Amino acid sequence: MQSELPAARRVGVLGNQAFSVVNFRLPLMRELVGRGHEVFALAPEFGQADCATLKAEGITPVSISLSRTGLNIFRDLTDLVRLRKTLGTLRLDTVLSFALKPVIYGTIAARWAGIPNRYSLIAGLGYAFGGGGGGGGGGGGGGDNTIRRRALREIARRMYQVSLAHADRVFVQNPDDFDDLVRMGVVSPDRLVRVNGTGVDLGAWPPLVPVQSPVTFIMVARLLREKGVETFADAARLIKTRYPSARFILLGSLDSNPNGLPRRDIEQWVEEGVLEWPGHVAVQPWLNEASVFVLPSYYREGIPRSILEALSSALPVITTDAPGCRETVIDGVNGWLVPARDVPELARAMQRCLDQPQSLRPMGIVSRRLAEEKFDIRSVNARMIAAMSL
Repeated sequence: MQSELPAARRVGVLGNQAFSVVNFRLPLMRELVGRGHEVFALAPEFGQADCATLKAEGITPVSISLSRTGLNIFRDLTDLVRLRKTLGTLRLDTVLSFALKPVIYGTIAARWAGIPNRYSLIAGLGYAFGGGGGGGGGGGGGGDNTIRRRALREIARRMYQVSLAHADRVFVQNPDDFDDLVRMGVVSPDRLVRVNGTGVDLGAWPPLVPVQSPVTFIMVARLLREKGVETFADAARLIKTRYPSARFILLGSLDSNPNGLPRRDIEQWVEEGVLEWPGHVAVQPWLNEASVFVLPSYYREGIPRSILEALSSALPVITTDAPGCRETVIDGVNGWLVPARDVPELARAMQRCLDQPQSLRPMGIVSRRLAEEKFDIRSVNARMIAAMSL
């Protein structure tokens, strides 16, 4: 006999960008709608296209005021008050918040508004905990322990501690974040639930055959220093002195984050012939031209969805032995793990691909198998929905 679905609820999914709510949480929201829940997507400045996408799925978009980056106490407190009013007006039963400010302010606002079921998703500890200073499981390499970084880290830790005290469950995406949040006294282990990243839609990212000639390395990321963009460019420069036909493609848009790269740096690499930069474009057509996916990040990722899409597409992966990234590669089997910020080691891993292009397809087959066994979005969403009793 088939088990009955839980009683219908009014569920809010709260993020810091309209794009990220649609791009990363639409499959989860779609599943919730399919289970009979009334779903509201909350984020700043939904555009017409995003609204149309959500409404077509039976999801109600709600624009809110919330800055994505920076620390402005007056504005943040004003946004908190407004958010509390919005959540109360919507008469929600459940709120799931993700990204730094939504987790902090959204969870507090939901508690203040009397919403009984409150959940938070920490998809990587991010900028404040990046640069190798994230804690015991860090492995982030380097250690950018400036006074500013340490201050931001402590502010974020304390704010997480206050807000997550009001969360019924806290989802994390890798074991390092789980361990560090417990070690820092932010949240008790009994309220933490680990999931395998955001997951990937295996049907939407079918397996490809890695290009063997010319061997082409592709990186997809927001253009932040901590995503390893400079490391990628420097390794490309080294490789091109010996393998001038090798291609290096960088996909991604400029970012307002404090560690965002300036346009002039990217354009200089293009002018030098080090890499190609189509900008912020659809990823999938470019993966058809790729041999190897590269992400030399030390950002304190959750689990990068860009890598999961590459795994599903049956591409070998070179990434860093850093939190979140290391979960996606079996070293020497479906790719290579390299130390963060280590240009020579990244170049050596790239050279292996250039010297043995015939090995790329077997490695890619293992990548696809890993995506199927570990990162299927249906399994990830099912675990979250079960933990939220939805």
